[in-house]
Amino acid sequence: MDVQRALQYLYSLQLFGIKLGLENIRTLLDRLDNPQSGLTCVHVAGTNGKGSVCAFLAEIFRLSGLRVGLYTSPHLHCFSERIRIDGQPIAEQQVAVLAEEVRSAAEDLPVTFFEAATAMALLAFRRSRVDIVVLETGLGGRLDATNVIRPVLSLITPVSLDHQEHLGPDLAAIAAEKAGIIKTGVPVVIGRQETAAAAVLLNTAQRLSAPICLADRDYRVSGDHAGLTVAMGSRHLSGLHCSLPGAHQLDNLGQAAAGAWLLADAGWPVTESALRRAGTATRWPGRLEWWSGHPAVLLDAAHNAAGVASLATYLREQGIRDFPLLVGLSRGRIPSQVLKPLAAIAREVYAVPVPVGDSVEPGAICRWARGQGLRAACLATPQAGLAAALAACPAETPLVVCGSLFLVAAIREALASDRAPAEQGRAADPAIRALP
Repeated sequence: MDVQRALQYLYSLQLFGIKLGLENIRTLLDRLDNPQSGLTCVHVAGTNGKGSVCAFLAEIFRLSGLRVGLYTSPHLHCFSERIRIDGQPIAEQQVAVLAEEVRSAAEDLPVTFFEAATAMALLAFRRSRVDIVVLETGLGGRLDATNVIRPVLSLITPVSLDHQEHLGPDLAAIAAEKAGIIKTGVPVVIGRQETAAAAVLLNTAQRLSAPICLADRDYRVSGDHAGLTVAMGSRHLSGLHCSLPGAHQLDNLGQAAAGAWLLADAGWPVTESALRRAGTATRWPGRLEWWSGHPAVLLDAAHNAAGVASLATYLREQGIRDFPLLVGLSRGRIPSQVLKPLAAIAREVYAVPVPVGDSVEPGAICRWARGQGLRAACLATPQAGLAAALAACPAETPLVVCGSLFLVAAIREALASDRAPAEQGRAADPAIRALP
C-alpha cells in the first residue's frame, strides 16, 4: 500500500464516525500481538490544554535523554504529525506500512479512524523501542481507544463543557468520563478544576487509591512567562521561561513539571536542565500563534467556550480590541455559547465553513454576530474569508482567527507563502502542505 492509498483507507474509516468503547480496539490490538504491552505510558485527558501538556511532557522527557513517543490528535497539516518519535513525525512510508497492517488485522471489524490511528501509534512506538510514551486521549477517557493501556502516570487538565452529546449533559458527567483514565494505584496529576469536576475526579482517585497531586494544593504555579515558579513539596523551580503564549500555558507547563517530578521520584532520569529548556523549546503550532506582517495574524484553535474564553483573556491582556475575527466552527457548536467571550472586543466577523468535515453554517455565525451589534460577512471558503478580512483590516490592527483546528490549518497554509510564524522568528515551516 502506498502513502496515498493508506490515507484513503484511513479517512474512509471516518464513515464509522465517533464510536466510544473498548471492545473493537482490544480485539484489533490482540490481532496485532498487543503492541501496547511492554510500553511505558503517560496518559493525558481533559477538555482544554491536554495537547499542550503532552507537548511539554514529551519535550521534558526528550531533553532528559529519553527516547519518547508522542501521540496526539487531531493533526494540523498531515496525518503523521499524530505519531511522533523524539519530536519528529514518523515517515510517510511508515504510515503506509502501519496502515496496511491495521487494515489486514481489522478484516471484519468496523474500526473507526481513531481506533486505527491509535493502533498504528502503538505499533510504531513498540518497534522504535521508545523509553516512554505520552498518549493524549481523543474524546473523554473511560471509553476512549487510548484507554487500553495501564499508565505509570495519569494527568487530567481542566474539564469544561464540550462534546455533551457524547460525554454527558453537565460538568460532573463529563468529568466522570475523563476520570476513566485514573487507574488503581497509579498517580494522577489534576489541574485546576471547577468545583463540580474536582469533586468527581478526587472521589474517583480516592476510590481507586490513586495518589493525587492536585493543583494549588500539592503543586503550585506562580509568576509570568519570563519568570515562572513551580513548587511541589520540597521542590522549587523558579525562573522558568514559557514559550507558548497565554496565561493558561503557564498552568499547562506547571502541570507537566509536576508530572515529570512524580516520575523522577519513581526513578526516571528527569533533569532540572530539561525542565528549564522544555519551557522555551516546546512548540505547539496553531495555538495563540502569531504570524508576521501588516496586519499581523493571530491563529488560535479555540473551538469551545473555555478555549475562546482563554483567547479573549489573552487579547485583553495584550490590549487588543476592535479587531476583525475570522471564524469557522465544526458541526454541533453553538455560536452564541462558543463565541460569546469575543462579542465585546471584536469589531467585525468573517464567517467561513470548516474545510474538513461538517460545519456550522456561516450564516448562523453571522446572525449571532449581528445580534451582538457586530458587522458580519459570510464567505464561501477560508481563503476567501482571509482575503476579505486582510483587505479590510488596518495595518496596525491584527486579524484574529479562531475555531476548528482544520480552519487554522487552512489559514496557516495560505499564510505560509509570504509570511513567517512570528514567535519562531524563522521562515514558514517547509513541511506545511495541503490537507489530505
